[in-house]
Amino acid sequence: MGDAWIIDAVRTPRGKGKKDTGSLSGVHPQQLLAQTLNALRDRNGFDPADVEDVVAGCVSAVGEQAACIARNGVLAAGWDPRTASGVTLNRFCGSGQQAVNFAAMGVMSGQQDLVIGGGVESMSRVPMGAAGGGLDGKDPQLAALHPLVPQGISADLIATIEGFGREDVDAFAAESQRRCEIAQKEGRFDKSLIPVKDAAGQIVLDRDEHPRPGGSVESLGKLPPSFEGLGGYVQEGDTRSMDEKAKSVYPQVAGIKHIHTAANSSGIVDGAAAVLLASPEYAKAHGLKPRARIIATATAADEPVIMLTAPTPATQKCLRKAGMEIGDIELFEINEAFAAIPMKVMKDLDLDHDRINVNGGAIALGHPLGATGAMLIGTVIDELERRDKTVGLVTMCIGGGMGIASIVERI
Repeated sequence: MGDAWIIDAVRTPRGKGKKDTGSLSGVHPQQLLAQTLNALRDRNGFDPADVEDVVAGCVSAVGEQAACIARNGVLAAGWDPRTASGVTLNRFCGSGQQAVNFAAMGVMSGQQDLVIGGGVESMSRVPMGAAGGGLDGKDPQLAALHPLVPQGISADLIATIEGFGREDVDAFAAESQRRCEIAQKEGRFDKSLIPVKDAAGQIVLDRDEHPRPGGSVESLGKLPPSFEGLGGYVQEGDTRSMDEKAKSVYPQVAGIKHIHTAANSSGIVDGAAAVLLASPEYAKAHGLKPRARIIATATAADEPVIMLTAPTPATQKCLRKAGMEIGDIELFEINEAFAAIPMKVMKDLDLDHDRINVNGGAIALGHPLGATGAMLIGTVIDELERRDKTVGLVTMCIGGGMGIASIVERI
């Protein structure tokens, strides 16, 4: 199997995912993706005609994100229509990372030489759940087999089982904000960030606007739990509340402690990212300098009601495929969908927080669902370069009881 070299990675800033008030809410999601594609072209000087495919993650592929936003992004970029094809995929929160992994697989297999993987999500224009159907697709037979609950309930269930308290998750959230504040002040995100422009060519956003620095455990502790009311909700046609459905699978839990809030969960934001991957032969022939290479990728599955626990087995599987040990990884990016998720991975794998999300994570920066995984790959490469380190691992929890992981090695 050949190598997949990462030539470059770019991302937009994350804009607040609020209609009319978020800075990116006035930019069509196709344009967000298109601007990342053109940034890769302009920074690296490749011929778009050589791009064999654009693989893009997008979770809510409806409305303005409907059809195939990967192909529409190519067209919106103004590239010759006879250049790259596009394919859009949905692996829920892991979509952007899966897009990069699939692009890498095409190169590593020898079937492709130049591919772009990335993702986009405009949560201000296409809100979560816009596609309808929920996690079970409104299939009563599946619901009877697996009584799936909203992710917030699952996160609180994890915290309850693991013994994480409100102060624990608030402390993690405050640290995410603190690290992000330092990273922004020191320009640690600048290498990958591209400014987003409107149709007139004016910059509308050039830095992440979701972070809310300065919070303490005490101040965060004043916020109400986000999912307590949802835990008592009974769907039409059912007799059990969401909490009761979760407890039917986990009867050892006397009661779910609802501790996740808007401040210790990932933020709703808009954004896009793109990663340029090439075969070594193509890169050398065209003067492209690699920044990293993909060592291994993996996905894993776990029980779907608790849902968000699969980053641990995905990480372990990825390490096995790479022939590595956990100690070989110098930096980790573990998506902060909810504070309990990276906290559980840290507990499972006995990881030191000093190696994890060193510049903060989605609690501070936000989580543009289809794009986040591609963003994290760029983030870990930037930080490996800044610290003169070599190996990083990115992992994410995914709806329906899945996880994804990628190991990258700096070149």
